[in-house]
Amino acid sequence: MAINDPLGDLLTRIRNAQMRRKDKVSTPGSKLRAHVLDVLKEEGYIRGYTTTDFGNGRTEFEVELKYYEGEPVIKQIERVSRPGRRVYAAVNAVPRVANGLGVTIVSTPKGVMADHAARENNVGGEVLCKVF
Repeated sequence: MAINDPLGDLLTRIRNAQMRRKDKVSTPGSKLRAHVLDVLKEEGYIRGYTTTDFGNGRTEFEVELKYYEGEPVIKQIERVSRPGRRVYAAVNAVPRVANGLGVTIVSTPKGVMADHAARENNVGGEVLCKVF
């Protein structure tokens, strides 16, 4: 089955798995998903992920979710830019989440990065999602 919004699917899988207190969740692999998972790992929202290659170009990621004192580390995760409505932001207009406590993931010409890294590199781009 074709997925119209692969990143939205990843975020929904993470959200649903954390509501059920799962330790791990699997998702189909793609470069964009890998870059977003890298940012989530760098920012401390997930423990990490492993890649399983099934051959003929099909891969799968197994994401290890992170909890603190029994509660999920990710309180809120939502898609901002959707396939039907793309949202772009200049470097000085990249949104802050919870006054800097959360992170906005941005796809820039220099790669997928967190909002603070985009400001350091002086680049804007497509606002993918917000995590808090």
